[in-house]
Amino acid sequence: MSDISEIYVFGVSGTALVPDHEQLLRTCHAVVTSKRFSSLVTKYCDTVIPVTPLKKMVGQLRAALSSGNVAVLASGDPLFYGIGRTLLNNFASEQLRFYPALSAMQLACARFKMPWDDLFLLSLHGRQPGDAVAQILSRQRVMLFTDGNNSPDIIAATLQSRLNSMGLAGQAGDIRVGVAENLGLPDEQLTRGTLADIAARKFAPLNMMLVEQPAVVGKGSGLVFGLHEDEISHSRGLITKAEVRAVILHCLRLPGRGVFWDVGGGSGSVSVEAARLCADLQVFTVEQKLEGQENISKNICDFRLYNMQLVRGRAPEALVELPDPDRIFIGGSGGALASIIKDCAERLQAGGRMVASAVLAETAEKAPELMRSQGLHVEVCRVAVTRYHPQPSQKPAWLDHNRQPQQALKVGRCGMARSQVLQLSDKPAWLDHIRQPQQALKVGHCGMARSQEQRLSEKQRLNPITIITGKK
Repeated sequence: MSDISEIYVFGVSGTALVPDHEQLLRTCHAVVTSKRFSSLVTKYCDTVIPVTPLKKMVGQLRAALSSGNVAVLASGDPLFYGIGRTLLNNFASEQLRFYPALSAMQLACARFKMPWDDLFLLSLHGRQPGDAVAQILSRQRVMLFTDGNNSPDIIAATLQSRLNSMGLAGQAGDIRVGVAENLGLPDEQLTRGTLADIAARKFAPLNMMLVEQPAVVGKGSGLVFGLHEDEISHSRGLITKAEVRAVILHCLRLPGRGVFWDVGGGSGSVSVEAARLCADLQVFTVEQKLEGQENISKNICDFRLYNMQLVRGRAPEALVELPDPDRIFIGGSGGALASIIKDCAERLQAGGRMVASAVLAETAEKAPELMRSQGLHVEVCRVAVTRYHPQPSQKPAWLDHNRQPQQALKVGRCGMARSQVLQLSDKPAWLDHIRQPQQALKVGHCGMARSQEQRLSEKQRLNPITIITGKK
């Protein structure tokens, strides 16, 4: 009989069933519901299956289908952040019949007199309060589906704390919050206030939360990628140069979501680019020097990087309390390279990547071996850049290399010189050039190799950088 039995999924808005739904409910011998709706069904069905835990419920529902139709009662629209997805993942769609009611989101928007066709919706169910800060603060209007761990007071306090830590107390004061409790029930209540107002109150478990703020435009707004050094706060020229930064980010292969550690952040330039590229990526920038910390804090504030956090301290000790990373960049080690790579590799998530940059020959030699000793698959590339401003009618000497490709250094897709993948016993010959940079080949903005004896007016040669990538 189970092949013809059906599952009727009724949405409930308020405290009563729709008459048509009552008629269908009479054809069911069992019903799945929460305690909230159990009083609505006891006169129709003797068998009541608790909706949680979900895995147990699915098994009991499947067994009940062998005896006839089963009803499922859910709040609002079962297919909008509801139980509908779970049912569709476990039962044939032909068995399911959906009868939605008004969702809590629709009711909340009606109460707040707000169109919702362009409203950003975010469910916080099962998430940590701090995980969604960037998604909320980067938008003008957000409707939140809360839960026990993400109640309106906790969310408001978290947003206020993050903005205050960024030096943006004024922006925190501009945010307005609305909370709609017990929608459709006799004790329905609407509350409006500031973040501070909402953080100081307690709310019923059944609620929707609206966060609104004026449009906020951060530095570099409208640009996705490609900041120059003079756009990022730094000191005394201590910043990862734009071309090198591009290669580092390419090697990291950043995910849209997850956790990124920037260890030895310096000015935080790599973190800034990563945070701007991936708004849902949690970026933790670790820096021990006060000067660097001040620059990082200013960049976070200037660019409105709500998903980027400064971690003050020395690695690896400062990493202990951070969530396990999906990506790691090591831009500085303060003499603790071995312990940093060891601790980072142990915490790195499966399938993750660790990238380190090295100016010194010692670091360029040690980092690959240290990563390899932690079981990572290692690749190494070396980047050298020459910047120049060509003069009128001047013919750059490196054009001659186009006609003699056998004499030119191989250039990768990104326009940067790249070595072969290191094998266990490999020591690339270009490591010697780090000690003799005057003999090394340079790579121009257009990606062409050029030798030291060539002369271009207004040129600037940047120190070659070795980039080591370890894959888990």
